[in-house]
Order: sequence, then C-alpha cells, then structure tokens
Amino acid sequence: MSRTLVIGDIHGGLRALLQIMDRAQVTQKDTLIFLGDYVDGWSESPQVIDYLIELGKRQKCIFIKGNHDELVLDWLSENFENFNESMWYNHGGEATVKAYASVSENTKTIHKAFFSSLENYYLDSQNRLFIHAGFTNMNGIAFEYFPKLFYWDRTLWETALALDKNLDKESLLYPRRLLLYKEIFIGHTPVTKINQTIPVNKACIWNVDTGAAFKGPLTIMDVDTKEYWQSDLLPELYPLEKGRN
Repeated sequence: MSRTLVIGDIHGGLRALLQIMDRAQVTQKDTLIFLGDYVDGWSESPQVIDYLIELGKRQKCIFIKGNHDELVLDWLSENFENFNESMWYNHGGEATVKAYASVSENTKTIHKAFFSSLENYYLDSQNRLFIHAGFTNMNGIAFEYFPKLFYWDRTLWETALALDKNLDKESLLYPRRLLLYKEIFIGHTPVTKINQTIPVNKACIWNVDTGAAFKGPLTIMDVDTKEYWQSDLLPELYPLEKGRN
C-alpha cells in the first residue's frame, strides 16, 4: 500500500535520515514530501543532498525549499548581495562550509541545480498545504507578495500557538489564514521551543520540525494516519559535534 509521508528539517543529519527511512519501512511506492532545510547544522550536508538526489530518481519525492537551502545556494553561487555571511556561519553555516571543503566543483554544480529546483510549497488534491515556514497573505499562498516568506515566516505558527481553543471558526476573530486549507504541514520553527519533541498539531497546522538541528530527533509522519517514526536524538548520532546548539 502506498503512503504519503512528510519529513521534517534534516539539517545535515544523514544518519538520522537513514534511520527514519528504515524505521518507517519506506518503499518506492511511498510519496515523500520533504519540508526543507536539508543543510546547515551537522556535518553531512553534502551527503544529505547526494542521498536526496538519488532518492528522487527512484520514487516520487517533493522537495520544498527551506531558508537554509536558499542560504547555501547563495553561498555556493557567491551571491552575497542580500547575504549575511557571518550570521549564516553562526547558525549552522560553519559545518556546511567545512563539509563542502572536500566536495568537487562538479558535485557543487549538481547541488546548486538541486537547490534551484526546490518548490516554494506543495498543495495536494485534498487541499493540504506543505510549506517550510508559512505565508502572510490572508487570501493564501497564491496571493503572497513576498515569496521569501514561504520559507522565513513564523507568524503563521505563532498565530496557531496563540489561538484560543474555544474560539469558534465562525467567529469574525478567527484567523482567516487558518481556514483556507484542510491541513498545513510545516517545519522551520522547532517544537522543542515549546518543550516538545514529537509532531505538534495546533488548529489546522502540523509542525513536523522536532528539533533535529539541535537536541531533538528527526521525524517522518504519515499525513493520513498521523503515525510517525523518529530517529535517535541527533547529538547521540553525532556525539563529537554541536549541530546548531
């Protein structure tokens, strides 16, 4: 039986990615939706990209763009016009710079093509939205004036977190953004910030970033049943590294 599986932020943790693929018993019949941030944090960012490229040749994969993916693309392309290199370096970029030091120019070119091909979002036939961070336009993704917010926004998740559970959806005060889609699956803001390490559901949003960049596990979840599988904690898989801690 085929499944649709969504995967949270990987941040260079190939060992964790391999674990969840095994623990979820992923097959070529499954559709995989990756929510972005494949790089920056742990030491295997280039290897993660190599793995994803090959995986996409074997089965249906949807690769969504994360903010760190754009940062690495800008760095590899030497596009520093709107790039704060020192800030990036201190938020996971250092590990990426070191990891790419031994990568060939040909491989870098292939990786740049991969980063350039990433989708801003994916909307399926059931009106379920998959997006790295969020959106700000009250009419939805098609009306977003600043596309970068698809992978930088945090207000959508903050709105869902702050929402009064007793507020009726028919109320004029109910956030319109939370009424547009059947479900929204995001990463970007780790649930470890609210002391969780499993996928968290607030309103129509499922946050699948369980803190793999820091001290949490990486998660893969069945979007239909909500069953999920997790890796070991990333610091345990990379005991000699700091990740983004």
